[in-house]
Amino acid sequence: MQTRKPIVAGQFYPAGHNSCLAEISECLREEKLPGHLPETIVAGIVPHAGWTFSGGLAGLVFSAIKQCCGEVDTFIIFGAAHCYYGHTPAVYAQGSWLTPLGQIAVDEELADAVLKTGAAVADPDAHDSEPNSIEVQVPFIQHLFGDPASPCFAEASAKILPILTPPSEQAISLGDAVGDIIKSQQKKIICLGSTDLTHYGPGYGFTPMGTGAKALKWASEVNDKEFIDFALQLNPQKMLISAAENYNACGAGAAAAAVAVAKKLGKTKGLLLAHTNSNKVMIEKMGTPSEEAVGYAAIVF
Repeated sequence: MQTRKPIVAGQFYPAGHNSCLAEISECLREEKLPGHLPETIVAGIVPHAGWTFSGGLAGLVFSAIKQCCGEVDTFIIFGAAHCYYGHTPAVYAQGSWLTPLGQIAVDEELADAVLKTGAAVADPDAHDSEPNSIEVQVPFIQHLFGDPASPCFAEASAKILPILTPPSEQAISLGDAVGDIIKSQQKKIICLGSTDLTHYGPGYGFTPMGTGAKALKWASEVNDKEFIDFALQLNPQKMLISAAENYNACGAGAAAAAVAVAKKLGKTKGLLLAHTNSNKVMIEKMGTPSEEAVGYAAIVF
């Protein structure tokens, strides 16, 4: 059986079972959910940096899903295509993924349904070139929606369907197709779009407003906000355009696919749970500012 082994364990999140659980618990305590959540959640947008920086926001999205939805059968995770240069979304269609918490099964039946639409292709090798955008989400799913102590991944209650999603119109077509599939399923399926926001600073080669505190404020309050607002308005086309023009999302295709699913399933707006950036986190946690920042948002639909 095909198994994707962890690539960024020990870098983006802990490599040991117990330390991984401990840090997930810390992430889940880090941020508080708002008092009012949607009655149902069908999709979300999660960040994918190291847990030290964005784990609290990712935890917010998973906590909101747990509170609103209870148990989930399958999480479809649309991943950013950082190193995948194909034009068509790439599905990890068979087998399982391994993390420090054990194995979790791929929903092969759902994968077949997605592939039959022609909106994506099966390409497990592509997922070895994309190290973090999907992988850092999986332990949260195992902990909150499965049994990380189980010796057999098949006993876990939740499955996953990883799909690398380039930032093109095909992301929207994929989201529409997945939305139609979900409508026909009895399973409880949640879709996640994995993206970070503006990568600002000399190290990222993006300094249209110069450097310093005012520039980082612009990156967060103007550049990030435009992409977030289009997501909240369920406008995947403008999300893709904004990211291409303003470099305000590294996983625009993944986020747009999740938004397209939400729109197809009848959602009319999103809820922003939190928005921050790596510079703010560094100041809060380490007492040290930076000339650079990466934005993070937690959104549910």
